[in-house]
Amino acid sequence: MNVVLFSDTYPPDINGVATSLYNLHLTLVNHGHKCMVVTVNPWNNDVMIDDDIIRIPGLELKKLYGYHIAGFFNQKAFEAVKKFHPDVIHVNHDAGLGQFGFICASRLNVPTAYTYHTMYEDYTYYVTKGHFDLIAKSIVRSYIRLKAEQTAEFIAPSEKVKDYLRSIGVDTYINVVPTGVDFSRFREQIGTKEEALALRKKFGIDEKDFVILSLGRVAKEKSIDVCLRGYADYLKSGEDKPTKFLIVGGGPALDDLKALTKELGIEKKVIFVGPVKPDETQYYYQISDCFVSASITETQGLTFMEAMASSLVVLARYDDNLAGTIVDGKTGYFFYDLGDFKDRLRAIVNLSPSARKNIISQANKALEPYSLDAFHDNVMEVYRRAIRKRW
Repeated sequence: MNVVLFSDTYPPDINGVATSLYNLHLTLVNHGHKCMVVTVNPWNNDVMIDDDIIRIPGLELKKLYGYHIAGFFNQKAFEAVKKFHPDVIHVNHDAGLGQFGFICASRLNVPTAYTYHTMYEDYTYYVTKGHFDLIAKSIVRSYIRLKAEQTAEFIAPSEKVKDYLRSIGVDTYINVVPTGVDFSRFREQIGTKEEALALRKKFGIDEKDFVILSLGRVAKEKSIDVCLRGYADYLKSGEDKPTKFLIVGGGPALDDLKALTKELGIEKKVIFVGPVKPDETQYYYQISDCFVSASITETQGLTFMEAMASSLVVLARYDDNLAGTIVDGKTGYFFYDLGDFKDRLRAIVNLSPSARKNIISQANKALEPYSLDAFHDNVMEVYRRAIRKRW
């Protein structure tokens, strides 16, 4: 099958949608399909065609993580897509390239699949700054309902997203297709123990330190401040073992979080690594012991699964989206408030080796539905249904 993926974000961007698209591209090619990706060129103003990746120049949005947004149409890219003879076009974004995907599908009479990756209502404040936010959310809901009617097959990456879509009036059939993850690179070690110790030494992490990791985009909606406040409470109550808090990632909330660590008096215990390349994230999982997150805006929780595959114990703020993957006390832990965070973190730090091993074993079993093979099988069924609607 010939598949074209349209998205305004793709590696080297670091976010859940970019990771999802990379994994989808990978599994389609590995299963013998031809797959083309049409995305943004973040480096220059040229249309770059490199094998099966087409990159279109776009405008940089400096206030929104430095993302780039392309226009609704590009003739050179359209000709490349036309020559590719797609069987289905899969739209994964809603800005310029998302609309370009729908235009290509209409002109070429090709069926579309559309994945609603991002809970846009959680991000309207970036545009409205708090003004007319209700109107902005209403516009978002109307747009989603419209796209649900226009596409041949509508995809949600989780039951949480499906429930939200139903709540705002989307009444078309919704396919729930969780993103597959290439767990192999997280389960494999980066090399010798000496190499891992060298990375810890680079950031001033002692061999005896228990490392708490936050990895991902550093933004307001990720609620990293909640984890830092909970960590400060844990430290005030008396450490059982020496710890360090490692924050890996970049974003608009970075300066605020650095100021918060000083306000809380924990700046010597918190390490801000900054953004890292997507193919280096497994190194930071490997040198850590526990993954924490207070975000309740995730549509899938890919970093949670990466952490579990990397043999970290996960501590997450409760979210319905994670209930199927994290079973409290068995495959990881949930917390509900700051006091809860402090107590759960202490329990994780003091887990016996056998208890920790059991949690990690159960966590790996819970990841089986998110394999790349399962991802391929699920998404191919959606594509086949989309194509049948054009017979």
